[in-house]
Amino acid sequence: MTTLSVAGPRPRPDAVDRPRVLLAPITVTPSKPLTPSHLKGLLWTDVMYRATRPLADVAYRYSHTTYHPTEQTLGFWEFLDRSRGATDYGDFTEERIGELYAAFRAAERAPAQALLPYAEAVESGWVHPVSTRILQLWSGHYAALGLHNPGLLQHQPPGLGLDAALERLTGLGMCLDQREVGGPVYLDLTRFGLPLRQLVTADRRPNYLACALRELIPLAPDFDEVVLLYDHELDPDYQQLERVLTALGPRVRRVAVGRVPIEGRICSARHGGWRGLHAGTLIDAARAEYHEDAVRLGMRLYFIAVLGPGWQQSFRSDLLLQCIKRAARLLDTAGPETDGVALEDRLARHRKDHVYVAPYRLTSHLLGKRRAAPATDLLRTVFL
Repeated sequence: MTTLSVAGPRPRPDAVDRPRVLLAPITVTPSKPLTPSHLKGLLWTDVMYRATRPLADVAYRYSHTTYHPTEQTLGFWEFLDRSRGATDYGDFTEERIGELYAAFRAAERAPAQALLPYAEAVESGWVHPVSTRILQLWSGHYAALGLHNPGLLQHQPPGLGLDAALERLTGLGMCLDQREVGGPVYLDLTRFGLPLRQLVTADRRPNYLACALRELIPLAPDFDEVVLLYDHELDPDYQQLERVLTALGPRVRRVAVGRVPIEGRICSARHGGWRGLHAGTLIDAARAEYHEDAVRLGMRLYFIAVLGPGWQQSFRSDLLLQCIKRAARLLDTAGPETDGVALEDRLARHRKDHVYVAPYRLTSHLLGKRRAAPATDLLRTVFL
C-alpha cells in the first residue's frame, strides 16, 4: 500500500503518466467511540482509495498527529490530568473514554496557558495515554473491517510549523495577521467573496483549519488532484481550504458526506448517544452471525449505497444486517476473475471529470437489479 512522505508519492518508472491523487479525509478526534457517522466517512474514503489505486498513484493522508494541537484534543488531555491525575487507561473501553469526553465538553474550559505544555509535547511526538488507548481499539476495528490503516498509531507531523504555514499564506496574500498587536490570525479570502476565517486565537490556539493548512500546503503541489472528504457541516471551511490549495496548482475536489441520524436526530458524539451503536458493538453483532468477508462487504453496501451521500436516513440495524446478508449472497455468486485491463475499465465507469472513483456510484452498482454477478477480483480489490 502507498506510504506517504511529506513530499508525496513519487511516480513509478512504469507509471510516469499516471495521475497523482491525494485523499485527505477529515480526521476523527481520538476521544470517543466510532459512531455510525464516523463509520460512514471511513468506509466511504476506504472504497474511494482502493477503487482509485488501479487507475492512479494514490496517497491517503490521515494524520492524527497533525490535529492533536486543536483545543478539543489538548483540552481533553488537560482535563483528564487535572481531574484524574496519573490514571492507567490501558484497559479502558471506548464507552468509558467517551463518557469522560462528554464530561470534558460539559466542563469549564482551561485557560490557554494550561494547554501550552501539551502543545509542545505533541510537536515532539507525545500522545496522551487515553488517545493511545482509543487508537489501539480503532486499529482493531480497522482490521476487522478491512480498512486501510493510514498510520493511526504513527507519529506523522505536518510538513510545516504553524508560523511557516502562516508565512506561506502571507506570501499568497491570504493572511491577516494581528499577532503583533495581540490579536488573532485570519485566513483572508475576501477578494474571492469568502468571509474572513479565524485560524489562530489571540491567545495562540490554532483551530482545525489552521492544522489542515500546515499539513496540506506543502503536500498539494506534488499532486494532480486533491480530494477533500468531510461532513456537510464543515462546508464553509472546506470552501476556504479548496481556494488555498487550488492556488498551489492541483485540481481540488470537495466531497461532502452526510452524517447518520440516530432516530431522526443528528447529534455530535460529544453528547453521547452512541451506546450500543458504535463500531465495536456493530462489528461484534455482525460477526456473530456472518463471516468476515460478508461483514466487510455488507458494511460498505449499507453505509455507502443505502445511506447515500446525504443525511436523510436514520441508522437502522435491521437494514444493516439485511445488507450483510445480501453481501453473503453476492460473495457466493461472484463471477470469475477478470484481467487487469477489464478491472480498470469497470472502475473507470464510475468517474466523471475527476480522477477518483466515486464510492456511491460504484457501490450502488452492486445492488442494482438484473446486474451480472460482480467479479471476484473487483470485490477483493475494493471491498474486502
